[in-house]
Amino acid sequence: MLTRARRRPGAILAASACALLLLSGCTATDAPAEGDTAAETTGTHKVEHARGTTAVPDDPQRVVTLEPLELDTAVAIGIEPVGAAVASNVTGAPAYLDADGVEPVGTVPEPDLEAIAALKPDLILGTEARHSELYEQLSAIAPTVFIETQADPWRDNALLIGEALGREDEVADLLTGVDERCEALSDEYAVDGQTVQLIRPRDETTLSLYGPVSFSGSLLECVGFTIPEQDWADGLQADISPENILSAAADHVFVTVADVDDEAEIPAAIAQNADAFPSVTPVDTSYWVSGVGPKGAQAVLDDIETFLAANR
Repeated sequence: MLTRARRRPGAILAASACALLLLSGCTATDAPAEGDTAAETTGTHKVEHARGTTAVPDDPQRVVTLEPLELDTAVAIGIEPVGAAVASNVTGAPAYLDADGVEPVGTVPEPDLEAIAALKPDLILGTEARHSELYEQLSAIAPTVFIETQADPWRDNALLIGEALGREDEVADLLTGVDERCEALSDEYAVDGQTVQLIRPRDETTLSLYGPVSFSGSLLECVGFTIPEQDWADGLQADISPENILSAAADHVFVTVADVDDEAEIPAAIAQNADAFPSVTPVDTSYWVSGVGPKGAQAVLDDIETFLAANR
């Protein structure tokens, strides 16, 4: 991955900040006065991202995230965003994050610009593949950094978000911790040669399988499991119908569900083919699929370790 240069040109110009915050109602009186602590201590650094180069605060205080990976990464290093686009405005931030103070600002596919502006953020984090048409409007609210796509290697995306937050070294340490834990689990449980499949029920006609370069797929393989070959889209995902469920047979199958205690969430196609699926384990969709990031990775590894310990 290219190393992104970081330059710190000094304090943010208050007048420029207010010009960018027209949507949030900022006026000249909203800017820190000369001599204020915030004005004296807050510098900027430049971040190269999917839409160019942007000067962002060194120590952002009011972050809004539009992608689950960005929310997870921020929380993992101790930064609770003031707002986040979420999977549902009803459920808010995923429970595993323990971030009840985050205000929902629309959904990941459709962020709410008015809600974002009302929070007066000093940094917005989004995704080119999802939010490209909103970039100019978001940039008018606050400095905005976009990852290219949520399908990119999640570790690279997390490092870019860490850079934008001024905490890249901390994110790098968390990723090292994930890799070290993978190695430790691989050494302890020695599951080499055993196959695994991660299946996400989409609806009555579609089941998604996750491949080796997907978030959770990569974690399953890093502890030693092998994901059988499929016709992956960029190594990430393959969709099958329930009628073709036998093509997803493996020694162990993890099925993403909303409620791990509800056996009814296991697709009938799997439950009715017990011989092909001798080991089926429900896992929480909120972090196995949506919780991409260092904190979600540790939650997935918690589940994997619990499974391995129970099936020695």
